[in-house]
Amino acid sequence: MSETPQGHQVVIVGAGFGGLEAIRRLKGSGARITVIDRRNHHLFQPLLYQAATATLAPSEIAWPIRHLFANRPDVTTILGEVVGVDPAKRVVKLEDGSEISYDTLILATGARHAYFGHDEWEAVAPGLKSLEDAVKLRRRILLAFEWAERETDPARREALLTFVIIGGGPTGVEMAGTIAELAHVTLKNDYRHIDPSKARIVLIEAGPRLLPAFPEDLSAYAEKSLGSLGVEVMLGQAVSSCDMSGVVYDGKHLAAATLVWAAGVAASPAAQWLGAPADRAGRVIVEQDLTVPGHPEIFVIGDTALSKAPDGSPVPGIAPAAKQQGSHVADTIRARLKGNTEPRPFRYKHAGNLATIGKKLAVIDFGWIKLRGALAWWIWGIAHIFFLIGVRNRLSVALNWLWIHTTGQRSALLITQGRSAAATSKTKRSRADNAP
Repeated sequence: MSETPQGHQVVIVGAGFGGLEAIRRLKGSGARITVIDRRNHHLFQPLLYQAATATLAPSEIAWPIRHLFANRPDVTTILGEVVGVDPAKRVVKLEDGSEISYDTLILATGARHAYFGHDEWEAVAPGLKSLEDAVKLRRRILLAFEWAERETDPARREALLTFVIIGGGPTGVEMAGTIAELAHVTLKNDYRHIDPSKARIVLIEAGPRLLPAFPEDLSAYAEKSLGSLGVEVMLGQAVSSCDMSGVVYDGKHLAAATLVWAAGVAASPAAQWLGAPADRAGRVIVEQDLTVPGHPEIFVIGDTALSKAPDGSPVPGIAPAAKQQGSHVADTIRARLKGNTEPRPFRYKHAGNLATIGKKLAVIDFGWIKLRGALAWWIWGIAHIFFLIGVRNRLSVALNWLWIHTTGQRSALLITQGRSAAATSKTKRSRADNAP
């Protein structure tokens, strides 16, 4: 190393779970840390769908990055969009033309929506990766009921009260169950001309079962539980078209005003920035120590990286895995600053898979034990509250969940952003007119 440990510059791109864990573990290392993110907040993504379905307020699952490290003089926060990396010059390039130098670089830039060659679907079937996505989706869901309340044509009203979720992974299952509870319980008495409990919630999955990462019996339980909530589950039926009139799957058209995409993700363009080998999803194929081939000073972690678990399977793109990788990379950097440059292979330890379906309905796979139902739901809730940042947020989320569990009512039923309801009625007419 050409610099002293006190002058070593670590640049971390992305303040997700992996990036934050790396910063935390580097405390006291003597390195200078610069964290770059295009948003000013860290987002607790596992609960993002609850912000989209009016269960939690956005402020309950996000925290300003600067505030998190206000007492860390070794950490500098930059709000900016990274557009490239020059490994030869060891600089990160920002959208405004500026460059940030690094001695060690950690890319934790996450993933984005993948529409499998149909990017035009994003406008009508938005995904869920950011707070902006959640607020926009909450707006679409709640406005669908408002528009339906004023619609006089039965076919158009039915389309407005049809919600389609595409993709049967954890996000799709969680969204379907929560929208069903929102329509059938929370809003059932709020309208005079429509019955929200008659809303259709349709979950479409191209594969043979829901939650493919879970054992088959838990997948079957999830399907049965969604059915009990009134969700129509369509398995083995791929979507071939999405537009303002609805969705086409298995050759059939379903008129729907609200589509939600939960079918796939692609890595950030980090592999393109580096000219590094990548898999079909764009994830950088990293070495065993999470470095980029030929560049031991560059680490890639989280959804951006393709690394292998001890059994040879890919490390899943979940928060616990990103945190483990962030911790490993930080420990490697600390070792290097002390003169130990031996490679340190990453060893992923899988803690289990968790997914909630609805109130008192969840599935957990710990490998050595499988849980379902109310007990799994309570464990899921406690685990998520534990990993939230700050006592205030933990108490707020816990009280919100307790209130919803007791009364069925949600406190975040707010239509925000965009144009007024009067202005958006024209959009509603356009959507409904396209429905058969």
